Amino acid sequence: MKPFNTRHIGLVLALLVLDSCTLGPRPTATQNARPPTASPELSTSRLTLQIPASDERFHYEGRFDFADSNAPVVIWQASRISLDFEGDALGLRFDHAKGQCFFNADVDGSNTVVEVREGDPVTPATLAGFGPGRHHLVLFKRSEADAGTACFLGVTLAAGEKAWAPPARVYQLRMEFFGDSITVGACNEDGDTDQWDNRRTHNAAFSYAALTAGAFSADYRNIAVSGMGIVTGWVDKKAGEVWDKTCPNPASLRADLTQWVPQVVFVNFGENDDSYPKAHGQPFPAGFTDGYIALVRAIRAAYPAAHIVLLRGGMFGGANSEPLRQAWESAVTQLEAADPAISHFVFKHWTSNHPRVPDDRAMADELIAWLKLQGFMQTYASGSSKN
Repeated sequence: MKPFNTRHIGLVLALLVLDSCTLGPRPTATQNARPPTASPELSTSRLTLQIPASDERFHYEGRFDFADSNAPVVIWQASRISLDFEGDALGLRFDHAKGQCFFNADVDGSNTVVEVREGDPVTPATLAGFGPGRHHLVLFKRSEADAGTACFLGVTLAAGEKAWAPPARVYQLRMEFFGDSITVGACNEDGDTDQWDNRRTHNAAFSYAALTAGAFSADYRNIAVSGMGIVTGWVDKKAGEVWDKTCPNPASLRADLTQWVPQVVFVNFGENDDSYPKAHGQPFPAGFTDGYIALVRAIRAAYPAAHIVLLRGGMFGGANSEPLRQAWESAVTQLEAADPAISHFVFKHWTSNHPRVPDDRAMADELIAWLKLQGFMQTYASGSSKN
């Protein structure tokens, strides 16, 4: 996957508390959004043709809240919305923002980072400067679910212009990744220091999960929350409470896991179970092994035909913590002994800070090589999948 050619368009939206989705710790500071860069002749006033989010020409990939089909809630990182359209400009419409949301708005391979932030007035965002003919939009949620959510209302075009359903993409595999900040891509575009005030630099599109899925032409879901652990962590929610929920909230409704079923599932937890108690002078949690086993068995019950890969590593604890290693290996031994469709992999590459994009690439390269050695493509890609 080549780097995005990014332009930043700020998109500011209204406050609405979403009953089913609550966030983790709130940022202590914010960065003001830049105004849209559309010129007057390309202003939103000429984009009068509204295509609502419920229009069947939109293609959705991810775990959304579709309770209101005209305003589906975009929740989890790596959720995608695609549409083909004509015209030299396109308006993106959102509402009911909570927290911070950042999207990669890719049109024909050129990317614009679009910001959706709670508490600011509603201002349409216009993507402009396209040539004549048919164009392809992919709206990708780059920031994580626990940082913010927003309702997608659809797009606007100039009067008389057309939109089409995009061609069905053929995938070779279906993958689902469960994890914490390592899996979500937190801080991966930061400098030397991790920062959490502005989530623009947290890009799930370059997480090791996205890069691994891309190497196998896989449709994938990224269900991960920064700071979350099996027993304890830097956020109150635990993996066993939210892995199957519509939102990263234990009180959220359970997602319909029958609508999209992965063939390969990856589970990467343990870093926060190690780092949080260590930072507070506490021992490694005694219940980690049992909690880990319970989570994996719950995933197995939901996906009886999937292969489950148990991952460890990416940061200091996963690579160096002896209590975590022992507890994790105990869980792995018990799970693999009872289930031949469970295997494990330990990353060699790790970082003291959160992985940056080059680290994500290094981790993905390790995992990709191992998966190829195990013959996952031959085993699970017996037939192509259209989505």
